Amino acid sequence: MKNIRYVGLDVHKADICIAYASGNEEVRHYGTIVNTSVSLDAAVRKLVSSGEILYFVYEAGPGGYSIYRHLTASGYACMVAAPALIPRKPGDRVKTDKRDAAMLARLCRAGELTAVQVPDADDEAVRDLFRARCDAKQMEKTARQNLLSFLLRIGQAYSGSRHWTKMHWRWLEALSLAYSAQQLALQEYIDTIKQCQARVERYDRMLHDVAQQWKRYADVQNVQSLRGISFFSAVGIVAEVGDLRRFQSAKQLMAYAGLVPSENSSGTKIRRGGITKAGNRHLRWLLVESSWSYRMKARKSAYLLKRQGEVSSEVAELSWKAQIRLCGRYQRLLQRGKPKAKVVVSIARELAGFIWVLGKLEKA
Repeated sequence: MKNIRYVGLDVHKADICIAYASGNEEVRHYGTIVNTSVSLDAAVRKLVSSGEILYFVYEAGPGGYSIYRHLTASGYACMVAAPALIPRKPGDRVKTDKRDAAMLARLCRAGELTAVQVPDADDEAVRDLFRARCDAKQMEKTARQNLLSFLLRIGQAYSGSRHWTKMHWRWLEALSLAYSAQQLALQEYIDTIKQCQARVERYDRMLHDVAQQWKRYADVQNVQSLRGISFFSAVGIVAEVGDLRRFQSAKQLMAYAGLVPSENSSGTKIRRGGITKAGNRHLRWLLVESSWSYRMKARKSAYLLKRQGEVSSEVAELSWKAQIRLCGRYQRLLQRGKPKAKVVVSIARELAGFIWVLGKLEKA
């Protein structure tokens, strides 16, 4: 039986530092190569010449999963290690690329690394489109804030009850300022907002078209049957999670979103703190924002009934069960004196549990 050679890759934008460990031997440093597929293939050919089975490992980072997909497509085993779960010595204050690559190879050989779930290429593509839409929404929000700050600074605050209504827009377009320079600035602020709105609308259309052709569209329909989760939120949740069925329990999905309580207990002392926030922050944000709708009384609105018309009766029944429980829990926790923000986070954690149950149901 062939031995396994564990190859640690310390990946950077411009280069890759490589170290390897074979059997019980000391970890050896291979060298540093340029971060290109051609250079990586050349290094792989030299490493495989030993006749050992190669097993590659590198940390998840901003470089994404291109190296993983390139190596697995070539027939090699590869792990993308979770950086937050890599064991580190508290007293080790020396960090270099060479040491990091050697550490990855050594820990992988010892079985001390935890792999991250690499998303399918099409799942990642939908996720990228959804995150681009989120960036466009943030730009629109920033542009609106800039305009309101400008108007407040020059003493032209809007006296109406709500901003960005039709009345507010008519007031903005009819506003005449004393100086031409300020009028030019006002017009540029308005044009910027309209451009951001048009960009968001384009993203909405593209995301809607892409989602209908996506293999997880049935999961999107099931998830949007829950109160507070619109079509775009459902697409984001499913894109961030991927296959809902890969979690063995609801607690695993809650932990993946970073919504489980932290704990620092020792002996007879039990100390529990706030949520870990150690998971997917995009998913956590979507769940928390969706959970604010459960502060209202449980009801089936016409909009919700329209969304539930696309799913099975079993899914619609579970959605109503979730709404009764979460709306009631919100009120009970609020009556016990809990702050609203903490109550909503608690609701978001349970909402993740209901989404996990939806993933276990048959596709609509």
